[in-house]
Amino acid sequence: MGHRNARLTFHGRRLLVQRVRGQQMPIAHVARAMGISRQCAHRWVARFDAEGEAGLHDRSSRPHRTPTRTSAQVESLVVAARLEHRRGQDWLGPELGIPARTVSRILRRHDVPRLCVCDPMTGEIIRASKTTAVRYERARPGELVHMDVKKIGRIPNGGGWRAHGREMGKTSKQKKAKPGFDYVHSLVDDHTRFAYSEILPDETAPTCTAFLARAIDAFAEAGIELQAVMTDNHWSYTKNRSLRELLSERHIDHILIKAHCPWQNGKVERFNRTLQIEWAYRRPFNTNDERTAAHAVWLEDYNYRRRHHALGGRPPISRLSPT
Repeated sequence: MGHRNARLTFHGRRLLVQRVRGQQMPIAHVARAMGISRQCAHRWVARFDAEGEAGLHDRSSRPHRTPTRTSAQVESLVVAARLEHRRGQDWLGPELGIPARTVSRILRRHDVPRLCVCDPMTGEIIRASKTTAVRYERARPGELVHMDVKKIGRIPNGGGWRAHGREMGKTSKQKKAKPGFDYVHSLVDDHTRFAYSEILPDETAPTCTAFLARAIDAFAEAGIELQAVMTDNHWSYTKNRSLRELLSERHIDHILIKAHCPWQNGKVERFNRTLQIEWAYRRPFNTNDERTAAHAVWLEDYNYRRRHHALGGRPPISRLSPT
């Protein structure tokens, strides 16, 4: 293929052939005048003699044979697994017994869109969210934990539009009914990514305080002693006297992120996204209770079995135990 430093364009190659074949000029003189080597000039003239003017166009420099390239059967298996599971190369690779880098190249070769620009339920391309290149990780468990609340719409009995499609009809009673929201409170350790999460009816100050108390006990059972908690600037954290008293009693610092900078609380924000993709919107649910029951199962899998890219393909519990 042509590149930005190429001496000859298609017009230059045609001029080269015209001078050598049409005007019978010595090829060495023409090459020197055009600032190219004699080998390059001979190559373009030979290609013109063999293929005509069509041989002067740019063409791919891909080799004619690639004996080590992954077979078409394996590539189709990778693409099918991606469409079915909607997971990245770090999950697909170990599952299929293929290096993650090979899976990534196969997906790029087949123009499979990245997961970050796809809807977690349908796999259709949507607008990508903002990302940041600034990454950090605390040195030991409990040194810093991230806390946040994710609001998710409740599912009406019989299933919502994700189960039946947006084109489904609605009665007047269904239109007036407001299922409301579930509030998923989560606490994520910065070093291990170990998480504790509960589905609660609201995000009021007493609810947030009670959740944090239970989360602290759950982390202590896992061997994590909290030193600092990071939250956003929601009033349930900043104007919560009971929360301040709890943190003071447990000798835990409270760190607030800069206003309008949610990426500073990135560990739990990323957990919220994973929670939506792999639990809340992973498959259609017929009732809200059915989805709520699946939350605890998913959370256990997240902490004890799910491979985490930032942990080298190991689950969060791997940083808390020898296994």
